[in-house]
Amino acid sequence: MAAKDDVYAKVTPRRQRQSRPSTVKHGSALDVLLSMGFPKTRALKALVSTGGKNVQAACDWLFSHVDDPFLDDPLPREYVLYLRPSGPLLQQLSLFWQQSRLSCGKNKAHNIFPHITLCQFFMCADGKVDALSEALQTTVAKWKGRIPMPLPLEPYTSSSFIGLFVEEQVAEVLKSFAADFATEAAAKADVHVEPHKKQLHVTLAYHFQASHLPILDKLAKNVDVTLGCDWLSVLFSRDIRFANHETLQVMYPYLPQNDDELELVTGDFIFTSQVEHGSASEGWVYGSSLSTGLSGLLPENYVNRADESDTWVVHGSHSVLNCASPSNSVSTVGGLLFDGQINDSLLDSLVDPPSLAGLCPPLQVSRPTSQSSLSNMRLFVCRHGERMDVVFGKHWVTQCFDSKGRYVRSNLNMPSSLPARAGGHRDYDKDCPITVFGSTQARLVGEALMESHTAIDFVYCSPSLRCVQTAQHIVQGLQQEGKTKLRVEPGLFEWTKWVSGTCLPSWIPPAELVAANLSVDTTYRPHIPVSKLVVSESYDTYISRSFQVTREILAECKSLGNTVLIVAHASSLEACTRQMQGLSPQNSKDFVQVVRKIPYLGFCACEEMGETGVWQLTDPPIMPLTHGPNHSFNWREMLTQD
Repeated sequence: MAAKDDVYAKVTPRRQRQSRPSTVKHGSALDVLLSMGFPKTRALKALVSTGGKNVQAACDWLFSHVDDPFLDDPLPREYVLYLRPSGPLLQQLSLFWQQSRLSCGKNKAHNIFPHITLCQFFMCADGKVDALSEALQTTVAKWKGRIPMPLPLEPYTSSSFIGLFVEEQVAEVLKSFAADFATEAAAKADVHVEPHKKQLHVTLAYHFQASHLPILDKLAKNVDVTLGCDWLSVLFSRDIRFANHETLQVMYPYLPQNDDELELVTGDFIFTSQVEHGSASEGWVYGSSLSTGLSGLLPENYVNRADESDTWVVHGSHSVLNCASPSNSVSTVGGLLFDGQINDSLLDSLVDPPSLAGLCPPLQVSRPTSQSSLSNMRLFVCRHGERMDVVFGKHWVTQCFDSKGRYVRSNLNMPSSLPARAGGHRDYDKDCPITVFGSTQARLVGEALMESHTAIDFVYCSPSLRCVQTAQHIVQGLQQEGKTKLRVEPGLFEWTKWVSGTCLPSWIPPAELVAANLSVDTTYRPHIPVSKLVVSESYDTYISRSFQVTREILAECKSLGNTVLIVAHASSLEACTRQMQGLSPQNSKDFVQVVRKIPYLGFCACEEMGETGVWQLTDPPIMPLTHGPNHSFNWREMLTQD
């Protein structure tokens, strides 16, 4: 976290004016907080940070920020005025947001919802925020019926930008509206607002890869700019301390193991900067919590990137078309678009927003399944389940097999029996099985697929026993055992550079796997046989091998079934899908960083876009699977100490 002096250095000085009385109008909410004993500065900060007329939300904020080192910091929030579309046009723009994200990944436009910028960011003291909101309400009332509707929007595309520009004459009207707001804000709240002087527009995409331009341009042309639409003038605020930080959302809870770590609560937002990224340990980042204000190190694979606007607060939302203004709802605007999913409830609320209070994490709803997706080919790639040697250490084989090679388990998480191996039990050193919990993980995934009405037509797996066993239990969870046999494909084995020693593992042959009650297809002929694998292959060779075998598998299954499941290694989720999307391979260093973050049963989905031959990552049909560490417990050591 930057020192306070550094934070203040980032604040642009504003024009000095004659001091005026503070115009606080939080009324009873502020009075209640003061009567509860909260200092006025803290009470105001809580009300403003939650958008506020709700005492409960402000109290919750204050209690959660009790240890926030910046709780008494007088630094004001930053504000901005946007025009936001609603109704049919918003639905079209939201669909574009969703499709462009699915087709080409996230670009800079996705950080903020569809909008027209009416002014630059400006600051307002906490005690004058109500007066600022009143200035907006006064301006909107003055301009009712004077802004031409629908706004004439003209599509524009360049090599690095796609947007909709407001026709020049009407843009001047909007600029006059913004200028009047600036005048009212100065008079009522003593703040300086700088109206937007550039061409007014709705940004659809920018900072995207050049290869994505044709797809984005085609999607943009499908947006009907003539559709009826009410526009809402909305006043937003953000915490200025984190204006240039990356916004992350917590996906999994985490309890600190050391004093310098940050507790994570699912749904919370974390702010982190590139400088803080660089100062953290590998696999960890340094960030600050939105809900508590506390800072510390956190595991990088517990968070996902969020949109910049997900943490913004609404301080006023008014229709510029209808006489009845929507309620000054209090909510974050995250949730309109989250991970490419449209939040239908929030779309409706933009037309007639409900009265909300407090910071609400984005709502997640299932992505509607289009008719076409039912017939498109889909590829699922899944990592194997929890492996024995990671849980019990690399010497587990020595501990679990006696001098005669008989297996005896010593922990409930160890399988009750293991397949016999022609080369003896030492072959397990390089080809370990999954744990009992690994089997449970896999069955849970299979059951979730069945509950989502997802049928798997073909299952391919790496020859590693852990992958074969995982695939078997997924099929069992799907209740497709006997119907769907596993195709063991050596070409799906992980990067051979990661194999210790001078030779590859001695995998159990398909016939012996069948003898061990694993449902393996013994008639299957691999695309890349074991004889073609080499020890310590180069990174380029591994990536090419993975791409080749994936293409050949999909070509083999085409017209015979729509859905293919590959069960292999953490590296497979990246190696088997990236080039299928037309993307170039990452360098080996970045590749390793991605692989490190993929958990057991990590699952991704890729779908062919019609008959184009282009594949894109899509939302999996199942939820992620998370479990915490469960260390070995010995009652004798723990409970009989003096």
